[in-house]
Amino acid sequence: MAIRVMLVDDQVLLRTGFRMVLDAQPDMEVVAEAGDGVEALEVLRGTAVDVVLMDVRMPKLDGVETTRRVCMDENPPKVLILTTFDLDEYAFSGLKAGASGFMLKDVPPGELLGAIRAVHSGDAVVAPSTTRRLLDRFAPMLPSSGKEPQLAELGRLTEREREVMILVAQGLSNGEIAARLVLSEATVKTHVGRILTKLNLRDRVQVVVLAYETGLVRAGGGAA
Repeated sequence: MAIRVMLVDDQVLLRTGFRMVLDAQPDMEVVAEAGDGVEALEVLRGTAVDVVLMDVRMPKLDGVETTRRVCMDENPPKVLILTTFDLDEYAFSGLKAGASGFMLKDVPPGELLGAIRAVHSGDAVVAPSTTRRLLDRFAPMLPSSGKEPQLAELGRLTEREREVMILVAQGLSNGEIAARLVLSEATVKTHVGRILTKLNLRDRVQVVVLAYETGLVRAGGGAA
């Protein structure tokens, strides 16, 4: 069954370009479009969608709030934030709102298609270097809510799990973490799974966000 994709962006030409690329794939189908967040929420009420490509800056209702409302549903589609990075200081908020990752709007078609497939399969799309730059730039500007309870939750982790969490937040892949800690990649994957379970997090994106919010990792990517 094809991945059902919805395009949410106020730029018609951009939606048209994405639709041409996606509809050319045998495993993807653009089933809906919207030019702003309000329209997107209305369309989603009557359309089955697997992955939403969500712009950040839109009229009426921006991508952050739209993402938050979408992710509040019982069985929400996956949301992939689209950002220009240098202009969109709201992308970090989009991750906090429940998005499974973000991509730059000028991403090569192959990377966009890979990201859609990854998100649909349940993975988070975290481009390490871009993630660090984005968080380092904007995390200090965004207030954290409930920081004390979050800090207490970190106490559930073992010393090794905290170590792995810090490296995940710094943008390392499982393979890179395994090499750094002299562990097998399977062991690292197990640690990451336990971190997600203990902290009630959905994916690696939320691990990164929590690590920055609690100060476990400082802006600049270093451990606190």
